[in-house]
Amino acid sequence: MIKTTLTIDGMMCSMCESHINDTIRHHFKIKKVASSHTKGTTQIISESPLDETMLREAIGKTGYKVLEIKTAPYEKKFSFPLSFRKND
Repeated sequence: MIKTTLTIDGMMCSMCESHINDTIRHHFKIKKVASSHTKGTTQIISESPLDETMLREAIGKTGYKVLEIKTAPYEKKFSFPLSFRKND
C-alpha cells in the first residue's frame, strides 16, 4: 500500500475538500482519500503509486494547484481492544 500526500493551494472550505476528494475518486483507483483545507493537504491510500502528472492535471482542472507530492509506504496501524492489552 502507498500513502500519497499532496499539498494543495486554494482549498478554503469543506466543499473544496469534497471537490478534491471526488475528483481523485473519479480519476484514480484508490482505497481512501481525505482532505483538510486548514492544513492544505490531501492524503490518498492506494494499492500502487499514482501517476503524479495525472494527479496534477486532474486537480488543476478543478482550479486548485498541487504544490507538492510525497509518497511513502503505508501500513495500517492496529489498535488492540483494551481486553487484549497486557496490564502493566
